[in-house]
Order: sequence, then structure tokens, then C-alpha cells
Amino acid sequence: MHRKGAQDAKRARIFAKLIREITVAAKEGLPDPAANPRLRAAISAALKANMTRDAIDRAIKKATGAGGADNYEAVRYEGYGPAGVAVIVEALTDNRNRTASAVRAAFNKAGGTLGETNSVSFMFNRLGAVRYPAAAADADAMLEASIEAGADDVISTEDGHEVLVGIEGFFAVRDALAQAFGEPAEARIEWRPNMSVALDEEKAASVLKLLDVLEDDDDVQNVYANFELPEDVMAKLSA
Repeated sequence: MHRKGAQDAKRARIFAKLIREITVAAKEGLPDPAANPRLRAAISAALKANMTRDAIDRAIKKATGAGGADNYEAVRYEGYGPAGVAVIVEALTDNRNRTASAVRAAFNKAGGTLGETNSVSFMFNRLGAVRYPAAAADADAMLEASIEAGADDVISTEDGHEVLVGIEGFFAVRDALAQAFGEPAEARIEWRPNMSVALDEEKAASVLKLLDVLEDDDDVQNVYANFELPEDVMAKLSA
């Protein structure tokens, strides 16, 4: 019962975040996903999370005024977590004071510090990533289609394909690959660290705890950090 309750709560948090993204995407652009790439991406992510079409339609209608849309705005927080790890937090909120207070409290409790905007983003690159399972195509076919569509790089491993592209060409590349190979497993614009901090087991546990607290906040959409875990540390934490 406790396990099911935790799973249900996690699912509810995921759905709440997806609904916020759909609402904001529909409100800022057209409510038609065919003409709104951000909304199309949000709907695709929601369907992959098994959200019903009815719930998606209600979120879109709410954004267009049929249900009294909430005034969500996008905010970004930056700071340093344990061991000097740089952290970027993206949120959609209808109350900046509430969200800022919760994010600051999470950093302080973890022994980190919340900084000013752009205080750590120089350690990251902003880019688009489109991901497919390995079975979607062989490495050569994925590379050829991606480069032809305008991608910058393709990383293919036994686990799958990751196509990297500048944010200006992200939607065009994603749509071209969707036509060639079907809907991707994941497609989003994200922050990629250009420098990383290697952590030992104790520091890694502290950083991961901070990230968990941040991701559990309903207002927080995405969390990025510039750390890496050596294989032996990852094995111990996974045990």
C-alpha cells in the first residue's frame, strides 16, 4: 500500500508538471499543435507518460480561456550545491515568492547557495537533444538522416541514439526525424554541462538528495547539474 501510494504521488507530480507545460505552451502560442512546436512536444511527452487525451484537451482549453487559465511564468534559478556542483533549476510558477523560497530552502538545507541568474549557466551549453532507442534505426541511417536535417552531432551506442542540435534548428530536426523514424523517445531543449565535477560517494549522495528535493517540487520542471559519477561510486549508490 505504501509503495503504491508513493507511485501514485510520483505519477501525480509528473502529470502536474506536464499539464503546466501544455498550458503555458498553448497560452504563449497557438492552441493548434500542428502550428505550435512547443505544444506539440508537450503533448508528445504527456502521451508517453500515459496521460489521457481528455486531460490534455482540458489543459489546452484552460489555457485558451475556456477554464480560467492560471498565469504560469517561466523562471530559472542557478546556484551551487554540495561540493561546488553547479545547478540550474527551471520552473513554471504562478507565485514567484513561493517557488523562490522553496528552491532557496532546498539549497540551504543541502549546504549549497542559491546565486544570481547567469551565475552558473556559463558552465553549460543550451542545446536540443532528440533521443531514439537503438532499434529505431542503425547508426549510419540515424547519422545520415540527422545531418541532412541539420543536426550538429549524433551519439549512437547500444542503448540508443542521441541527436544534438542548436536550439534554432531543434524543432526542424525533431520533426524531420519523426517523419523518418517515428516519434522519438524524448526530445527537448536542455542545459548540457561543458565542465564537470567528479564526486566521491559521500558528496554524490548529498548532491543527489538535493536534486531529488528540487524535482519533487510541483513548480520545478527540470533540474540540471554539472557532476559526474565514477563507475565505482555509481555501483555503490545503486546497490
